[in-house]
This record gives sequence, structure tokens and C-alpha cells, in this order.
Amino acid sequence: MRITAADVSALERGVALLGSGGGGDTVTAAVLLRRLTESGREPLVHPSADLPPDTLVVPVGIVGATAAFAEKLPSGDEFASAIKAIERWTGQRAQALMTIEIGGLNGLLPLVIAQELGLPCVDADLSGRGLPRLDQLSVAATGRGVAPAAMAEPGGRVVVLAAAAASVVESGIRAFLASSGGWAAIALAPIPAGELADHTVPGTTSEALALGSRVLAAGESPDLAALETALDGQVLARGRVLEVSRHIGPGQHGHPGFGRGSATLADHRDGALLRLEMENEYLLALRDGLPVASTPDVLSVLDRRTGVPLQCDAIRAGVEVDVVCLAASPFWTDPRRRPLLEPRAYGIDCDPVVAQ
Repeated sequence: MRITAADVSALERGVALLGSGGGGDTVTAAVLLRRLTESGREPLVHPSADLPPDTLVVPVGIVGATAAFAEKLPSGDEFASAIKAIERWTGQRAQALMTIEIGGLNGLLPLVIAQELGLPCVDADLSGRGLPRLDQLSVAATGRGVAPAAMAEPGGRVVVLAAAAASVVESGIRAFLASSGGWAAIALAPIPAGELADHTVPGTTSEALALGSRVLAAGESPDLAALETALDGQVLARGRVLEVSRHIGPGQHGHPGFGRGSATLADHRDGALLRLEMENEYLLALRDGLPVASTPDVLSVLDRRTGVPLQCDAIRAGVEVDVVCLAASPFWTDPRRRPLLEPRAYGIDCDPVVAQ
């Protein structure tokens, strides 16, 4: 699959939806990808099955505060530095790239990096949606692990976390990011293409492109039936946001947690109150106090007027919205893996609500 200039808007909308309110603002990454494709440099995205089994695929992405990424733009060397570091450490040369996370800006930026480095991209990722932590990636869920991981930050420092449990890698990366300007490029150890089916979520770039294409084709302010058809999902509520509250969530090992909050809206259809619990992503929806949808399914909030997905840090009282639910990738509905993403993984004492 070749990503053309005509695909960028649809792909941007698709990855924003799959970000589930997180993953970072896609605007900057979309500008970079559009500029690249308009110059005739169109990224190639291959199904993993089309690559020779011994092709070494390096997962890459941005970690940290995505808002800081928009304020402190990359110099252009961060990804190349992280990839070179992981190549030196493992003794294996990257032959293709894939994104660590299809939701948000990481669904777009690795396409730009792959084209700049002259490497193909693989139609798969390690998340299937937006996720806040590295110890929730698919490679952690399957036991392959996150380490070794190489990071390069805008100031020029490069760090390799050689060996540790996924939770330790996650905490180590957060400590590094606190002193590095808030974000860094990351590259994980190469995965042979023949093993991707066991450790990744397949087809996510093509899925995001198809999802975004359907939603854009439905136009602005579509009726409920048209919106649900385009999303292949469910509209949980359509109404005005009444209240948004924010606080710091539960932390670990004496460190503060991510920002936590909730948003409440009145459904115009029947007057029911829908409350969304959120952290970096939307996690749980309660309708008149009863859970009706939750992670690992993808919850997203769309501006009613424009259809643009609203980030958790951008939702405000008074906005007319549609709250929608998209079914999780089958990877995450496996009972062995679901505990990594269900509400209790975020400190919310609630059983997961699985889309039918």
C-alpha cells in the first residue's frame, strides 16, 4: 500500500479516532506527512506476511508528553539516533520500521521517518489503539518484553535500557523524560517479520485509513445511523458537555500518576447522563451510573459540529459532542491479554464492558 497525499486527511482522522482521546495532536505529524507525499515521496506500507520472514523490523515512535513535542519540535536526527543505537546494541540492522502505536501522532510520524531513511513500513503496530504506557504494549502482553529500548531526546542525549521487566523499562523511561524536555524518540529491538503475527496487532495502518475514509465520507454532522455505519461502532451519547473535572490519578512507588479526570454530558436523545472517566485516554463510560463501555474498546469523543476527535486534555464544558465506542482489536479481547488494558489496569475498580 502506498500512502499518497490524498490519503493523509483520512489517515489522520483514523489515527485520531483510534487514539481514544490520547496519542497526541496529529496536526504537526500530518503536515510533515502531507509535505512529504506532495513532493512525490510516498511511503510504502507492507503487510507483514509480504516480507521475507527474516526481515528485521524495528518498532519506533514518540514517548512522553506529546504536547511538549508540538512545542519543542524535533531536529530531525532523533529517530535516526535511536535506531542506530538499537542497531549497535543488538548487532542487527533495521530493514523495515513499524510504529509502536497507531493511535495519535505515532500513527503518522513513523511513516515520515521510514521514507526519510529509505525503509519500508509494516502494516502493524504494538497497540491497536492509543495506550499510555510501554508496559501495555503487545510485546509486553506476549512476554517478548520491551527491552532493549533506545531513546534519543531533542538535546542530543541517547540512552539504551538494556535489560529489565517491562514495568521497570516504563518507569526508567519516565525518569529520563523528566529531565529531557518531555519527549524522546524510541526504538525497540528488531523483530523478525516471521514473528510479527505472534507479537503485534496486524493491519492497523490500513484499518486507520479505511476508518478515516468512511468517517470523512459521512460528512460533517452526520445523523446517528450514518455515523454508526461509518465507524462500524456505537454512539453512546449525543449531547452537550456539562462539566469537566481533573485531578492527579493514583501513582506508583511514591511517584504521582498521570492526570485523571471525568466529563459529564446530557444525552439529547433521552436526557440520560453519561460520565466519561479519563486518564491519558478515555477509559470508562457510565450511563446514569451504570457502566456501558470501557477500555480495551476504543472510546472517542467527536466535536458534533466538525466531527474532529477531541483529546482528553481538550474537552471542555459547553461543547456539543458525540461519544462513540469502537470494538477493540481481537488481540486485546483475548482473556490472557485483556487484564493489561481493562479498567483495573488504570486503578478503576470496574469489570471491563466488552462491545457486542
